[in-house]
Amino acid sequence: MIKPTLTSLLQIKYPLIMAPMFLVSNTKMVIEGMKSGVAGCIPALNYRTLEELRDSIKELQQAKVAGGSFGYNLIVNKSNIKYKDQLAVLCQEKVDFIITSLGSPEETIAAAHKVGIKVFCDVTDLAFAQKVAALGADALIAVNNQAGGHRGNRSPEELIKELNQNTDLPVISAGGVSTKAELDTMLSYGAIGVSVGSPFIASVESGVSQEYKQACVDYKAKDIVVTEKISGTPCTVINTPYVQKVGTKQTWIERTLNKNKALKKWVKMVRYMIGSNAVTKAATEVTYKTVWVAGPTIENTTEIGLVSEIVARICV
Repeated sequence: MIKPTLTSLLQIKYPLIMAPMFLVSNTKMVIEGMKSGVAGCIPALNYRTLEELRDSIKELQQAKVAGGSFGYNLIVNKSNIKYKDQLAVLCQEKVDFIITSLGSPEETIAAAHKVGIKVFCDVTDLAFAQKVAALGADALIAVNNQAGGHRGNRSPEELIKELNQNTDLPVISAGGVSTKAELDTMLSYGAIGVSVGSPFIASVESGVSQEYKQACVDYKAKDIVVTEKISGTPCTVINTPYVQKVGTKQTWIERTLNKNKALKKWVKMVRYMIGSNAVTKAATEVTYKTVWVAGPTIENTTEIGLVSEIVARICV
C-alpha cells in the first residue's frame, strides 16, 4: 500500500509540522511557519476561553497562504474538562487538522471527519497505534525517546519501522530532529514527515520569556533530564538549578496515591493542574523557580532566530 506524503496530506512545501507546545506555540509562530512552507499546530489549552480559541483560528485562516497549513492539539482525556467544547469550536471553524494526545481519539475522529478535518494521533507504541488505526485516524505521530516534553520509550528507527510494518497509516516522527540531516534520517526510516518542537522555542516569535529562549541556547542535550514533577507523567525539562533543588522523582506520597485505583484519576488531574501552573510561571516570568520544558534537540540551537530561519535550517 502506497502511503501519502505529509506534503500531500497537508498541501505544504516541506514535510514538517511545528509541534504544539504548551504556552510556547502561538499564532505568530504558525503564520511565519505557513509562510515558510510548513504546517503549525497550537495546543487548544493555550487559550483560556473558547472565544480566544475561535479568534486564533480566524486569525490563522485570514493569514493562511498557499503551501501552509494549521491545526490544533487536543488533550482528549478526562483531565481536560474543556475538551468537548474545544472540539466543537475546531469543527465549527474547520481547521486543517487536529492532533490528539493522552486519551482515546474516537469522538474526535468521528466529529472531525464529518467536516473534513484530518486527525493525527500521538502514539508511543504499536498497541495504541493499532487502536487508533481501527478508529480511522489519518496518520500516526510517532513520539520517540528523543522527543521533548512527554516522550516515548522507543528509538526513532525502531518505532517508525514497527508502525510502518504493522499498520497501514502514514507515520510522522516526533523527536530527534533539529537539522536537515536528522530530517533526512527520519524519512529514510520510513516516516512521511516530522513533528518538531524544541528548536522553535528559541524563536523570535515564540510566546515565552527571553530567559527561557536563552536557556535553549545556553543548555545542551546533556542538560535535559526527565522529571515526574510536572504532571506525574515523565517529562523532559532543562536541568536548571531549581530542577536540581526539587529533584525529578515523585515523593512517596505521590507514588502511593497514584497506585490507588480509586484516587489515581483525581490525583493525576490535580498533579497536572499544579504542574501546568508551574510551567506557566516559568514560561512567562523570570524567577528562581524555572521549569522549562525542552528536548535534546536544543543541542543545535546556537542563537534566538526567526521561525523562517529555523525552518530553513531543518528543511532546505
